[in-house]
Amino acid sequence: MRIGVDLGGTKIEAICLATDGTEVARQRASAPNGDYAATISAITDLIAKIEKTVGQSGSIGIGIPGTVSPLSGLVKNANSTWLIGKPMDKDLSDALGRPVRLANDANCFALSEATDGAAKRATSVFGVILGTGVGGGIVINGDIVSGPNSIAGEWGHNPLPWMTEKEAPGPGDRCYCGKVGCIETFLNGAGLAKIYPAKSYHAGKLNAQEIADLVEMNEAIAIGVVEIYAERLARALASVINILDPEIIVLGGGLSNIDMLYDRVPKMWQKWAFSDEISTQLVRNQYGDSSGVRGAAWLWPPDEAR
Repeated sequence: MRIGVDLGGTKIEAICLATDGTEVARQRASAPNGDYAATISAITDLIAKIEKTVGQSGSIGIGIPGTVSPLSGLVKNANSTWLIGKPMDKDLSDALGRPVRLANDANCFALSEATDGAAKRATSVFGVILGTGVGGGIVINGDIVSGPNSIAGEWGHNPLPWMTEKEAPGPGDRCYCGKVGCIETFLNGAGLAKIYPAKSYHAGKLNAQEIADLVEMNEAIAIGVVEIYAERLARALASVINILDPEIIVLGGGLSNIDMLYDRVPKMWQKWAFSDEISTQLVRNQYGDSSGVRGAAWLWPPDEAR
């Protein structure tokens, strides 16, 4: 049995998978926002509930909104800032009395989809999270590529490629990383919402989900907004294709539910990618919100899982 945990900003989810990937059990709990010690306790309690339900222990993988520094062994680059600077893998191993594996949540998403999801059987996969934040993960031949600095796939903290004069230097607010013009600030939910005209026949500012709903209703302004968003996404992904040249790019996160993206973006990225023809596929995830937690469970290969 293998157990995966997805640590989010508002909830913690745990899942238990059989060796063939079948879901055996699932548990959820609220995330103790801002409290590191309570976060460790909540994770260990959730794992205990899972193991009590299935009647046996399993290997444990945990997806976090950040990564563990190879230099210090401490969490870095986490938008759940109370995790930063903490020896989370050591603290969880001590609390559970066994080894655990931690990985960035976008890496877990990519691993899940590459293992038995929308990118199954692909040798090179780039997994994209488009939601409150923008993340990315790389899987080659079934293995996560994290890099010597544990930042492989962090495309969201590069500047938006081929930025126009109107777009520069960025959409206004600084990224949480402290820089201006990051892809994340253009392509997260807030970035989509900022494109929508402040003055229209809709009262007030619309959020990303409301804009997506209007697209489904063929509302012209919303379609135009998503057209702008899709072109920016195409530029950003073209730069990934130019470097990584993946077989498949899988979209996840709330904005991955906008159907229009899967038609428009591949048509647009041809203009920016450095090739006469782009065969990379852009696909929707198979497991939705469950991809992260499933990927965490897959952090242990079959010959090492308990």
